[in-house]
Amino acid sequence: MKRSVRAAILVGLCSSLALTAHADSPSPRERDDLNEKDRARVENVTRPATRFDKPERFERMSAGATTSTKLINANAFSHSSANLEFAELERFLLGNGLFRKDWVSSPSSTQASDGLGPLFNARACQSCHIKDGRGHAPAQPGDSAVSLLVRLSIAPSEAQKDAIADGRLPAAPDPVYGLQLQDHAVAGLDPEGRVDISYEELPVMLSDGETVTLRKPVLKIADPGYGPLREDLMISARVAPPMIGLGLLESVHEADILAWADPGDEDNDGISGRPARTRDIDGQWKLGRFGWKAIASSIEQQTADAFSGDMGLSTPAAPNHWGDCTQAQTGCLALPHGAQERLGAHEVPDDLFDLVTFYSSHLAVPVRRDVDNPAVLAGKKVFYDSGCAACHRPKYVTRRDVEDPALRFQLIWPYTDMLLHDMGTGLADGRSEGLADGFEWRTPPLWGIGLTATVNAEATFLHDGRARTLLEAVLWHGGEAQAARDRVVEMEMRDRDNLIRFLESL
Repeated sequence: MKRSVRAAILVGLCSSLALTAHADSPSPRERDDLNEKDRARVENVTRPATRFDKPERFERMSAGATTSTKLINANAFSHSSANLEFAELERFLLGNGLFRKDWVSSPSSTQASDGLGPLFNARACQSCHIKDGRGHAPAQPGDSAVSLLVRLSIAPSEAQKDAIADGRLPAAPDPVYGLQLQDHAVAGLDPEGRVDISYEELPVMLSDGETVTLRKPVLKIADPGYGPLREDLMISARVAPPMIGLGLLESVHEADILAWADPGDEDNDGISGRPARTRDIDGQWKLGRFGWKAIASSIEQQTADAFSGDMGLSTPAAPNHWGDCTQAQTGCLALPHGAQERLGAHEVPDDLFDLVTFYSSHLAVPVRRDVDNPAVLAGKKVFYDSGCAACHRPKYVTRRDVEDPALRFQLIWPYTDMLLHDMGTGLADGRSEGLADGFEWRTPPLWGIGLTATVNAEATFLHDGRARTLLEAVLWHGGEAQAARDRVVEMEMRDRDNLIRFLESL
């Protein structure tokens, strides 16, 4: 069911404002990196599947030549792109060390590692992206929320609305607590609060009489450290997404993504995905590709935002040494930062920042399993017949002109359109971010999803980690995905089981 006009006004910016904001950056309507021969090859190989009696050609290699064929175990998401040259592999390994590195507060004897906070959520990137995979929501009240963070915002002023529409601001920050709750702080400083999540149980009856119990999170902030919270404060939980295949997603041609956009649902199929737009670190309007609401257009921007918001570390792309500390948090702003003049102008200098960005761009997608298994093939047909592929678009060929040779002209199977979709009231957080409203979420890629528990047994699904299983995640779909979700509820158990087998093979 489409969101109402009233709800859109309450929780988001109107589409016309968004269109006006990026009218100065025309989008390509077709690929400009291919000759006629290559264009024909790409169109042929990316056609949707029509037969399900055997795997498609190259389907096992989900990420083309970058696909990792190494042993499947808990480190399955931590391998490099398989086609890196020796010198590039060295950069990857150095970036891996930085991704796992624990940062410390300033001043410290380890001057190349200080600058943490003063307010922060984690000491290392790996603390949230556990083994480069998903984070998880607390299983019950009182459990740690280290791989889950909470976004904050309030209703924007007119000036803030203009800044959001112009891409200069993702949302209106709370004057005291900023845009993100930091639940940790350096010695001598109070954290901003504690994440408190409880769950309501919602039973869903399936066609065969089986009942699946969903859990609806009730999110609260306990023990606020800087005064009472505003009554109009909007909060939204986020679990860390997996890191695999990001460089390939960044290398998909914009025209191939825009080809699936249908914001007005002109074809009347109930799917009205629309592209997100955001200003990249170079100040240019670009297509949003990363983050739960697609507010980052590049891995570089996403990396800078994470260093700043999650760990309070400055980078060339986000140079504030105090992260998300607000002007009201005078004690935070009075503490020393960790930038060392001899090492560079930022707590994470250019060379280190580039290594982490390179690492994040080259975490490999594992090879598919059981692609020729009859149950998996049957589940693939269910996936298509149920309409799942309308948003989780199976395959692309990356750009011919990508600067990085390892990512260039690869047939990939990420199962995403990278567009924003209204996912209904059940998943709505009521909080706009960038040009996405409170009902919209970016279609997340599905590659690697079957290895989620192999990498992290505690990992959970959806933006706030509410779903403990793949079936629970499917049953939470609403809005534009309501019809597909209802087909899953109504189908025979064998078809539903095969669908899950297919997802587990990705």
